[in-house]
Amino acid sequence: MSLAITVLFYFAAFVLVVGLAYRIWVYAKVPAPLRIATTPAPVTKGGVVLRMFREVAFFESLFKSNKLLWLFAVLFHFGLLLVLIRHLRYFINPVPTIVELMQPFGKYAAFAMIVGLLGLWARRFVIDRVRYISAPSDHLILALLVLIGISGASMTFVSHVDIVGLKEFTMGLLTFDAKPLPSDFLLVIHLMLVAVLMIIFPYSKLLHGVGVFFSPTRNQVDNPREKRHIVKWARKFEEES
Repeated sequence: MSLAITVLFYFAAFVLVVGLAYRIWVYAKVPAPLRIATTPAPVTKGGVVLRMFREVAFFESLFKSNKLLWLFAVLFHFGLLLVLIRHLRYFINPVPTIVELMQPFGKYAAFAMIVGLLGLWARRFVIDRVRYISAPSDHLILALLVLIGISGASMTFVSHVDIVGLKEFTMGLLTFDAKPLPSDFLLVIHLMLVAVLMIIFPYSKLLHGVGVFFSPTRNQVDNPREKRHIVKWARKFEEES
């Protein structure tokens, strides 16, 4: 089982890295021939940076459009962030003080993450227009995330896992020195679910976390009257003419 999980994680990491690199490359190549920034939009590059920060850090546009959806999104994303920070202790040696201080917060943030996910999932059943456009993949991804959260929280509050043995295993993954995985059913299920998430991430709607930076409605300066916008691939035709 240790060997199988090790091979699975190496494969998942490869798919995640290569898939993300490919999708970012594709996003970067997509032409944006028009200025289509959602107004009111900033008229300077500094303003665009500030707008993107507010969008990524605080979900500004979502807050303006739907407060309840914003609440569930914040619970999930910030809960997930704290959980990930807590998990850094398994991949860093020695563990930084800031990560140690975040352990209690990350421990209980799992509940916020699960509540947020359940709220996001419930709206796909309760709201008619959202239910109509929800594909089976949307439900499967949410179910996967919920199971990851529940299995992880269960190892913290229900059935404790061998932390020392788990850290030896994860550090072995980083140094290509395979170590035995603690024999715990919940741990195996949790790791397999995480590996599946890593594999599907670059090819699912979860990639919106990366795609938002390439959204022309958010990352463009609103200056169509002051400056003519010519997409890169069209510049050579402009020069020839």
